[in-house]
Amino acid sequence: MGRLRDRLKDRESTGGPVGHKAESKQRYKMHEKLVSIGDDYWIENEAGERAFYVDGKALRIRDTLIIKDVQGHELYKLKEKLLRIKDTLNIEDGQGRTAATIKKALITPLRDRWKVDLGDGSEMEAHGNILDHEYNIESGREKVAEVSKKWFRIRDTYGVEVSPGQDTALILAITVAIDQMAHD
Repeated sequence: MGRLRDRLKDRESTGGPVGHKAESKQRYKMHEKLVSIGDDYWIENEAGERAFYVDGKALRIRDTLIIKDVQGHELYKLKEKLLRIKDTLNIEDGQGRTAATIKKALITPLRDRWKVDLGDGSEMEAHGNILDHEYNIESGREKVAEVSKKWFRIRDTYGVEVSPGQDTALILAITVAIDQMAHD
């Protein structure tokens, strides 16, 4: 039991461990169009500090993106289904349990809509202009995250503002998954 406690303690990083719920809004800088299998990059916080690492692994059976904390612990895995039905991507937690399933729900000329089924049975929805990185992620009527280019003026980047009380790593994994699916 001591090893588990030490491992969980080690996960305290800039971004926090799986399930870590931020007490205030937090912004993260994401890299546009670099989210592809085989690419690796850092997600930085608003101060430019490394918060999470995205490890793009090209595996033989299926493509996988892994979200890690700054110490290198796997927090979430994004796995494309072999036979994708209705553009679906699964996110697994560090224990291999399904944390979220993301499906492309509706495409209209001005807005995209993505459905996020969480492992606990609750749902989220992402809607807005996904390709231009201007959208919200909501749970019911509550905004849990906003994705926008307005916070960072650096070319090929966009920001993700995570609302207080949310699992930061999971919200960022959902954002990476939507970006991956939208640009496939």
